Amino acid sequence: MRDDILLNDRAAALADQLVPILETIYDPEIELDIYNLGLVYEIQVDEVGFCKVVMTFTDAGCSCADTMPGELVAALKTIEGIEDAQVEIVWSPAWKMTRISRLGRITLGISPK
Repeated sequence: MRDDILLNDRAAALADQLVPILETIYDPEIELDIYNLGLVYEIQVDEVGFCKVVMTFTDAGCSCADTMPGELVAALKTIEGIEDAQVEIVWSPAWKMTRISRLGRITLGISPK
């Protein structure tokens, strides 16, 4: 799991399952997944299996803002131990290109860090 994503203990225990799920949700305009784009800021899972993801988009006019949260909720619910999920969209801190992972930079043809 990326160091810049805040996890509680229950989310950390599911990290090996969370990463592959996050890598299946793509920003259609940039054609890179939300994990490697650095759109996810925080993941919390409580004792009853409710998962809350705090994330952002690359800009406020992102066309996927209406559909992506629902896709992510459905994908998260496939993980054993996650019964329900919610996505909270935040605009602060603002997303910056520096959040793109090394793999994401290579995929997009941007100079790796």
